[in-house]
Amino acid sequence: MKLKILFVSLLMLGFVRMQGQNYGNLNGQNDGMNVITTAVPFLMIAPDARAGSMGDAGVSTSADVYSMHWNPAKYAVMETDMSVGLSYSPWLRNLVPDMNLAYLAFAKRINDMSSFAATLRYFTLGDIQFTDEFGKDNGTYSPNEWAIDATYSRKLTDNLSGAVSGRFIYSNLTQGQFVQGAETSAGWSVASDVAIFWQKDVDWFSGMSSNFAWGVNVSNIGAKLGYNQSSIKKDFIPTNLRFGPTLTLDIDDYNTISFSLDVNKLLVPSPPIYLRDTLGNPVPIPGTDEFEIYKGMSDDVGVVKGIVQSFYDAPYGFEEEMRELSFSFATEYWYNEVFALRGGVFYEDKTKGNRKFASLGAGLRYNVFGLDFSYLIPINSGTSVGTNPLQNTLRFALTFDLGEMTKKK
Repeated sequence: MKLKILFVSLLMLGFVRMQGQNYGNLNGQNDGMNVITTAVPFLMIAPDARAGSMGDAGVSTSADVYSMHWNPAKYAVMETDMSVGLSYSPWLRNLVPDMNLAYLAFAKRINDMSSFAATLRYFTLGDIQFTDEFGKDNGTYSPNEWAIDATYSRKLTDNLSGAVSGRFIYSNLTQGQFVQGAETSAGWSVASDVAIFWQKDVDWFSGMSSNFAWGVNVSNIGAKLGYNQSSIKKDFIPTNLRFGPTLTLDIDDYNTISFSLDVNKLLVPSPPIYLRDTLGNPVPIPGTDEFEIYKGMSDDVGVVKGIVQSFYDAPYGFEEEMRELSFSFATEYWYNEVFALRGGVFYEDKTKGNRKFASLGAGLRYNVFGLDFSYLIPINSGTSVGTNPLQNTLRFALTFDLGEMTKKK
C-alpha cells in the first residue's frame, strides 16, 4: 500500500523535535489548540473490545484478562484460575487497509492472595512507501511498534489490592530512513505501572445487593524515547493517570447492571506558548536552539520533573489544566452471566484533541469461551477534526477462561 509522504511526516511528528528545532506545539496555538503529544501513542489505544464498547472505561470495572491496560491491580480479584485473551482492532481503515493493533493477554492466579499476568501489544502501520522531498522512491517498508509487559498483583486487605508492572517498548517507525539529513533508528524504552483497586459489597439500596469499586492506575512511568541515537532530545512516552468508580447493582438473580466513570490525565508537560515576532515566527534565544516562552513553562525537562510539572504548567493556568482531563462514562448490563450489552461515551476538550465518541458493544460467555465486540460512533458535530480512527469499524476479542471459578459473579 502506497501512502503520501505527508502521512509519513505525521508519524514523525515527535522526531522533528529531536533535531534541535524545539518549537513545541506551535501549530494551532493561535486558535486555542494546545494538544499534548508524546512518542508511542499506540500505548494509549484501548486494546480490548469490552472496554472499547464502554467509551474506553475500565479502571474500576470487574476484572478480566485485559485488565493490564486499565488497572493491573484487578488481577488479584480475578474470578478464574487462568485466562487467555486475544483481541484485534483495525485502525484508520478509511485510509489504510492493513493497519491494526493485536493484543495477546495471559493471567494466572498464584494463590488466593495474588496473581501474575503478561501481555503483548503489537501495532503495525502496514506497508508504506517512503519517498524523499523530490518524490523519489526510497522503498516500501512495514513500520511497527510493540510492547511486552508483566505484572504482579496482590491483595493488601480484604477489599484493597495493588499491582506493580514492568514494560519494554519498541518502536520502529522510520526503518532507518534519513530525516532532515540524520539517519534514524528504532526507539525503545522501559516503563512501569503502579495501581490500586478497591471493592466492597454495599447495602445502599433496599432489597437489592450492590457492589462499589474504585481504582487508580499510573501507567507508562518510564524513560523518554528517541529515533536518533546521536540526538540528546527525546520525547516523553504517554505517562498517564487514570482513576474512577464503578457501581454494580444485582437487580435480581438474572439481571446485573453497572455504571462506571473513568477520568484520565496525561502526566506529561504541557507545551508552552512561544513568543512570536511580527511575522509570526518564534523568537530564538541568542546562542541556543531554544525559543522565548510567552506563557507556560519549558517542557524540555526530565521524566520525574515532567510528571510533577504536568499538574501546574498549563500556559493558561488552572482552567487549562482542567481541560486536560478526559472522561469516559459507561454502563454494562449482564443477563444470567451469559449475555452482555454495553455502551459508553468518551469526552475530550476541543483544545486538547477534541475526541468525542459514543461506543456500543455486546459480549457472550459460554463455558470457558467468551466473545466481545464493539462499534464506535464519532459525535463531533459533523467535523472531521478529532474523529476517532476506529469510527464505523468493528473490533473483536476472544477470551478463554481456564480452571475453576473462584466465586460467582
